[in-house]
Amino acid sequence: MLAIALAMAGSGAAEPIRVFAAASLRDVLDEAAHRWAARAGTEVVPVYAGSGTLARQIAAGAPADLFISANTAWSDWVLGKLNKPAPVRSIAGNRLVIVVLAPGGNTGEESITPALFGPRIAMGLVEAVPAGIYGKQALEALGLWQELAPRVVQADNVRGALAFVAAGAASSGIVYQSDAAAESRVAVAARFPETSHERIVYPAVLLEPDRAGPFLEFLSSSEGQALFASFGFLPVQAGSG
Repeated sequence: MLAIALAMAGSGAAEPIRVFAAASLRDVLDEAAHRWAARAGTEVVPVYAGSGTLARQIAAGAPADLFISANTAWSDWVLGKLNKPAPVRSIAGNRLVIVVLAPGGNTGEESITPALFGPRIAMGLVEAVPAGIYGKQALEALGLWQELAPRVVQADNVRGALAFVAAGAASSGIVYQSDAAAESRVAVAARFPETSHERIVYPAVLLEPDRAGPFLEFLSSSEGQALFASFGFLPVQAGSG
């Protein structure tokens, strides 16, 4: 915490910190932003969307001080578009789960079969949204993608997929365990094997170190990591995949 305090004192930042973050981070970052504003006197303004959408906006010139993606592919893509180096730090991990309307869940590790999903499966865009990419990888690894693909309804981000299930518009959804914890209307039906998809991590690209560096230090601190854990995220070293 001393390092954070020193960074805060040296930054002198008065402008809001603009954080472009994956939609699955909404709840934990809203709380982190509230704590930071109370402590440092600097407002944090988060913008939430699918990681690919945010990455393209940044590449097109959208003003962002910190970009937190839900996979390394989009953080690497942004780095490739920048004309300057930017530090990157992974700040959290997650697990991929199948959710259904509550109270129909069973949080055991039972076999994942086509019948478990029902007729409509909500997922993030499988070619652009990290949760959708991970979900397709997992279904392919289990030999289910070809059969289930016609049932998939794709959403612009993982919270959109979660909303489909919560509203009863989809019989199941593939989301992160942190998303499931944030929505009381759904329950976890099963968890994907950790080896069925790439490891889930949230890399933070520090685009403006002077302005956003202290806030990133806070997210990486023991307090910040405890906050992530309280919202259902995993430590980086325990990220699944």
